[in-house]
Amino acid sequence: MVLNDHHAGSIEWDEYERNQAQLARNAFGRAGGVKSGRGGGALLAGLLSCARCGRRLHVVYTGRIPRPIYRCDTPNPLLGRKRCLTFGGMRADRLVSTAVLDVVSPLAIDAAFEAQALMTKQQEERRSVLDLELEQARYEASLAERRYASCDPSNRLIAAELEKRWEETLGRVQAFERRLADAAGSEEAVDPDHLTDLARDLQVAWDAPQTSMRVRQRLIRTLIEDILADIDEDTGEIVLVVHWKGGRHTELRVMKPKPGQHGARTSEDALKIIREMAGRWPDDAVAACLNRMSIRTGQGKTWTSKRVSSIRRVNDIQGCFSSDKEGPWRTMTEAATELGVTNHVIRRLIKDEILPAKQVLKGAPYQIRVEDLHSEPVCQAIRSKERPRRTEYASQLSMFPKA
Repeated sequence: MVLNDHHAGSIEWDEYERNQAQLARNAFGRAGGVKSGRGGGALLAGLLSCARCGRRLHVVYTGRIPRPIYRCDTPNPLLGRKRCLTFGGMRADRLVSTAVLDVVSPLAIDAAFEAQALMTKQQEERRSVLDLELEQARYEASLAERRYASCDPSNRLIAAELEKRWEETLGRVQAFERRLADAAGSEEAVDPDHLTDLARDLQVAWDAPQTSMRVRQRLIRTLIEDILADIDEDTGEIVLVVHWKGGRHTELRVMKPKPGQHGARTSEDALKIIREMAGRWPDDAVAACLNRMSIRTGQGKTWTSKRVSSIRRVNDIQGCFSSDKEGPWRTMTEAATELGVTNHVIRRLIKDEILPAKQVLKGAPYQIRVEDLHSEPVCQAIRSKERPRRTEYASQLSMFPKA
């Protein structure tokens, strides 16, 4: 039998019951249990429940760079059935974190305005108290002065005591005046425009490297009670029903990645450059162009000829053939060699829009048509920029006779 308030405890009975309830909720694996925020790579670990069977979703990490995957594994080992659902965790985590920041941001701004108003009210109350104390000190100083003035000068002991008390009251008056001046100087007015930037600051703080996943998980759990997860087979979307603290429900949807779609895919810009250049340039030239344009592979690495070749094979892109050297396109170096000029001259003609040239993206190599290369404006521009040559006469002897 438990007798409440029979002995003085280290904590109150209400706090003890809250601790027990929290321990029961953190008993992950039991009915109604939620895994506490302990870090890891998954933001929603322990919060997701399967909308089909009601069981908690487990988290697994796959890949060379471990990425979280949420899946309902319980029916599979227990009953030998197929998993209810499986989906990647990156998109779901990003979707829920965005929803949480959208919900918190207006409240944070309102709380900041309320905190500013409360702080201003406290400063006014503190200043009012100092004014009253200063008025009381001045009254006591004037009273001490009158007592000292009415004292008989022949009674030196009483006069000295009254003078001492008068000096003490004057010291208190000066002290309160200094405190009042310091309080007036320490008041800071907060610009309302700065408060409206809190929404952006929350996003920056959430994405900061110093913010650990453990902190994010605990913040999520202060706002969200539970999340039901399901897969809409018709639309191919991940459906998350968020149960907020307080009883509100919100349905969130995001497209489920198809097989082969992942965060380490080669960008469309890189594929476009490889498709345009593969028929004319070798793989090492394509890799050098991609590196010069600061375009990385899907895994964030620099390009090499082997990586370009691998991407070409996967995407069925034909490589460079020697027979294509006589095709309708020329590179800048080939155009300069064919016209007998330098690359600088070709680049100047392209800049002056005399010689048409094509670029897949800004910074990619130029592609020049042969017919444009031998056009009349190009030939005339090259002739006008050539240096004058001396006329050779047959009767003139050479300074350096041929051996």
